[in-house]
Amino acid sequence: MSNGWKQLPAAAALSLALLGMGCSFELPGGGAPPRMYILSPKSTFPKNLPTVDWQLLIETPLSPAGINTQRIALRDSPIELRYFDRANWTDLAPRMVQTLMVESFENSQRIVAVGREAIGLRADYILKTELREFQAEYPNALPHIGEETDVDSLPPLIRVRLNAKLIKLPRRSIVASSNFEHTVVASANSMAGIIGAFDEALGKTMKRLVGWALKHGAENIDPRDTRRR
Repeated sequence: MSNGWKQLPAAAALSLALLGMGCSFELPGGGAPPRMYILSPKSTFPKNLPTVDWQLLIETPLSPAGINTQRIALRDSPIELRYFDRANWTDLAPRMVQTLMVESFENSQRIVAVGREAIGLRADYILKTELREFQAEYPNALPHIGEETDVDSLPPLIRVRLNAKLIKLPRRSIVASSNFEHTVVASANSMAGIIGAFDEALGKTMKRLVGWALKHGAENIDPRDTRRR
């Protein structure tokens, strides 16, 4: 027998119940979607970079859990990591950095082939990296972060820190290891200024990384390895 009530979808029933109790909050999925940001590969390099005839695989960088996300990290203390509201990278930060590293090596036009580890390239070297820091830093006070940041706050410093190991195949021996770090102060405390500083800091890091890998790879390659390919 019908009691005169029609069955409501669960979300609608929950909303009505909360309104009846005087409660109000956004249901999951509500609100403005995050803005999506991407960085650019490096495209300018010193003219004295060596030209090499070996192939390189680039693994996805390792990273702490707080960086292995699409969210854009910020910190105002050594012991806490936060994130900008409604602002995301277009991919997980380590995967985005891997893509940009591959494109930067290609843009150098100094290497026969470079790719991700998943494409099955018959490589002479693997580049293993760890993305240790990739955040905006507010050394004094954390501003209110939203679509527009607090213009009264000082612009943050962007820090990119990467450890890299160049590994020779097939022996899998480490032929070179180094740390790369760059910091850039954002031009303004706005998302445009902050993303621009991320782009500059990562670009400087990748420029050094490409030159370093080509130099040490050229010094340690056995010409017989490339002839067998």
